[in-house]
Amino acid sequence: MSVHLLLSAGRGPRECAWAVARLLGRLQADAARHRVDSHLVESVAGDRPGTYRSVVVRLDGPDEATFAAGWTGTLCWQAPSPYRPGTGRKNWYVTARPCRVDIPSTAFVEADVHVVACRTGGPGGQHRNKVATAAQATHRPSGTLVVVDTERQFGLNRAAALRLLRRRLAEGDARAGRAVTAARRRLHDELVRGDAVRVERPRPPGATGARLRSRSAGRSAGRG
Repeated sequence: MSVHLLLSAGRGPRECAWAVARLLGRLQADAARHRVDSHLVESVAGDRPGTYRSVVVRLDGPDEATFAAGWTGTLCWQAPSPYRPGTGRKNWYVTARPCRVDIPSTAFVEADVHVVACRTGGPGGQHRNKVATAAQATHRPSGTLVVVDTERQFGLNRAAALRLLRRRLAEGDARAGRAVTAARRRLHDELVRGDAVRVERPRPPGATGARLRSRSAGRSAGRG
């Protein structure tokens, strides 16, 4: 099962968008070392070339959840600003959180729908109350139920109930999709500067391997 990881500069300065790009490269290299496939599925460009305000990476592999956990939390790119040489700040923070990208559409298969005739009350005269012409349709996988009694013939009500049920399922999918989008937007504001779970910095020429720091080590790196 895939894991999607959101890396976001939040409301940070342009250096944080630069940090997202640098950290994305480190994450992808680390994933390759752990035999985890990484795919960039979504990105929002920063205002400088080669930078990102946010990216979403899909991770696939034998233990992608454990790998993603090692990259979840506040990340720090520790390097002088490429845009403001005079500033003394060297720590640029990025948030990394698992996220949901999309909601699979609910498959509508008529064989999954249980339809029965029933009686309904209310206006309509004695014919409606004595004869079971209404149609009650239940979508078994989701439990969604509708009742249609607008016509005097069961067959017409049955067809209308199936159409209504299909529409209700589509509306439910749309609501779920909006909720996922809203949840992802909230993640951008969860950036906590300092207390980084991982600190990365440019490597000296010829150096290899990723630098992983614990939370306590991240605190000792200083606040930018």
